[in-house]
Parts: sequence; structure tokens; C-alpha cells
Amino acid sequence: MKKLILVLVAFLPLTIFAQDFKAEIEKHREEYKADFLKNSNSPLKKEDFAYLRFHDPNEKFKVMCDFVPAKRRNATREKPLKIPTSSGQTATYTKFGDLRFEIDGKPYKLTVYQSLKLRNLPQYRDYLFIPFKDLTNGKESYGGGRYLDLRMKEIEGDKIYLDFNKAYNPYCAFSAGYSCPIPPKENHLKIAIEAGEKNFVREH
Repeated sequence: MKKLILVLVAFLPLTIFAQDFKAEIEKHREEYKADFLKNSNSPLKKEDFAYLRFHDPNEKFKVMCDFVPAKRRNATREKPLKIPTSSGQTATYTKFGDLRFEIDGKPYKLTVYQSLKLRNLPQYRDYLFIPFKDLTNGKESYGGGRYLDLRMKEIEGDKIYLDFNKAYNPYCAFSAGYSCPIPPKENHLKIAIEAGEKNFVREH
């Protein structure tokens, strides 16, 4: 009986942590949906939410990363980058740094960008952007790639958590007529990220 109690006590914190993680992701997804209703430029209405699909929350895809800041000569001489978009235009970003992490013991890297346009708006000044592709694109997930958002304040020293469970589709996955940044080749991951948003199941 004592051994059983010890096993239950040891197991209980893990169960609570898993429940908390699942609740966190579910809350994030409800907020994600709510944002569509607040945005006048949104491709979705409430009745479209029935066609949204997500992977089950998976803690394997919440990874601790080493953050390596981009090398700059000074703050006023950053090299702007023109990232192609789905409309044939370009969007201007700067490279903010790299994230290095492991999944299943294998190393990966993603480049983090900062929008020059958003940086000039006080409410978005610390927003960071990660467009990426992985081996699920064109299958379980949107062929044009997915996105992740971060905030500068989430970086602690040279560490930050990257949660692929919060990966989301660009507006182009839902409707034509949008200009969505195309993930650069350096952000093409050779792994199936089975986390975050799946394909939108209604054709457009």
C-alpha cells in the first residue's frame, strides 16, 4: 500500500502539469479565434470556426531554445530584408536572431524576424515573427507554411520557450486576396511538426 501511495504522489504532479498545459493551449486557441472577430480585415466569421482544425496539445513540441542575437554594427544600420509574399510583393523585416533547439535529440534552427512596419507602432514594438515550413505542409497543414509569434520580453538571458502548439495559419490559408510572407528557405524544418493548426477544411 505504501508503495502504491508513493507512486500516486510521484505521478500526481505530472498529471496536473499536463492538465495545465492542455488548458493553456485551449485558452490560447479560444483567444486566437476571438481575434478573427475583432479584426475588420479578417478572412473568417464565427460560423467559419467549425472548419478550423488543430493537433492535440503535445508537450514534445514546446521546446527550450538558445537565442542567438543577430550581429549588427549599430541599431541604426540594420540590414533590411525583403521577404517575398504570396501576392508577389515583398514585406520588409530585419533579422532579430536565431533560435537553436532539439526535438527527439536532433538539432534544428529557426530565424526570428522583426517587422519594420510593426516596430514603429508602440503596441507591437516588441513583437517578433517566425514564418516556417515543415514536413506536414501540403498534407496535414497548409502548403504555404505556418507562423509563430513571440515577444521580446519572453527572452530570458539567452533562453526562450518556443511552443509549436501555438503555430497558426496565415490568412492565405483561409481566403484569396491576402499578402502573406512566404517562409524563407532557412526556416524550412526537416521534421514533421505535428502540433498547432492544421489545414482549414473548407475550400476557398
